[in-house]
Amino acid sequence: MSSKITQQWATFARLWYLVDAYKQPPGRVASQVSFLLQGKHKPIFHPLSDVGDHVIIINTGHIAIDEKTWYKRKHRHHTGYPGGFSETPIYKVHDKDKTKLMKKAIYGMLPKDLRRRTMMERLHLFPYEEFPDELKENVCDQLKPPFELPKTLPEYTQEEKDAFPRLWLQPDPWKKSQR
Repeated sequence: MSSKITQQWATFARLWYLVDAYKQPPGRVASQVSFLLQGKHKPIFHPLSDVGDHVIIINTGHIAIDEKTWYKRKHRHHTGYPGGFSETPIYKVHDKDKTKLMKKAIYGMLPKDLRRRTMMERLHLFPYEEFPDELKENVCDQLKPPFELPKTLPEYTQEEKDAFPRLWLQPDPWKKSQR
């Protein structure tokens, strides 16, 4: 009997997920997060119900966007008044607020109805690794990033570097060639 109650509680409970956006494309992270905010991963999902979970995204200040896109893509805003339209390159928007691009990407992927605002309240964005301890206590799972990052050269040990196959040996310019 208690196992059924536990299963029901786990189904209806709002869980907290952690997502690391370090060097990840904002669109890929946004599609993964919008799925959780809507609650589509739960067996009790219904389009009109509000069963989504909380999501914490860290490192939104280090997202991966192509260099041309930083300067080419514009952030468009209109105040609602005549002549109130403005365009700003996304690199300037990112310099001003490191979380805004990720927030806009997720906001655009949520359903366009009255529930969108409450879903966005369950989204917690942080530009760097640090976030409050109160939220760390709630986190129950860390999601796998959309792309696995390859290791950089300093991350390899000396044994791994020595075991790596050599395509050619660099000639020593100071030694005279033996002919």
